Amino acid sequence: MRKYRSLNFASRSPQGRTRTRTRTRTRTRSLLALGVLALAIPFGAARANVQEGTVSWYGAQFHDRQTANGERFDMGALTMAHPTLPFGTRVRVTNLRNGRSVVVRVNDRGPFVGHRIADVSRGAAAELGMVSRGVARVRIEALAPDSIYLN
Repeated sequence: MRKYRSLNFASRSPQGRTRTRTRTRTRTRSLLALGVLALAIPFGAARANVQEGTVSWYGAQFHDRQTANGERFDMGALTMAHPTLPFGTRVRVTNLRNGRSVVVRVNDRGPFVGHRIADVSRGAAAELGMVSRGVARVRIEALAPDSIYLN
């Protein structure tokens, strides 16, 4: 791996003559590490199996609108919006207040409000018992692709 890159450029001397100089720029390892980190964050977040935080639900105002993965949003389906998990990932969401859980599929990006970690559809919110409150403290567990999804 090259550490240096040369750039040639022309400049004028005080006497009016043109001269060519070579400038050397250093590629620092920290920049390379930062680039690798920026690429790895979404994939690392997908591998982090458990996450706890606040989720909200969304429904009627987005019903039949297109989601980030291209499908139509169905507020009665068991789906969720998550900022980093890959589309199609099956996730078990457990309401920490009442212990109810549901398996949902990631089909959208979000949430874009406050410090929430995800948005669930109204159907999933009903299963979790959080429709009236609007938000709930939950545990999110990304499930392995080959596991059996039972409620």
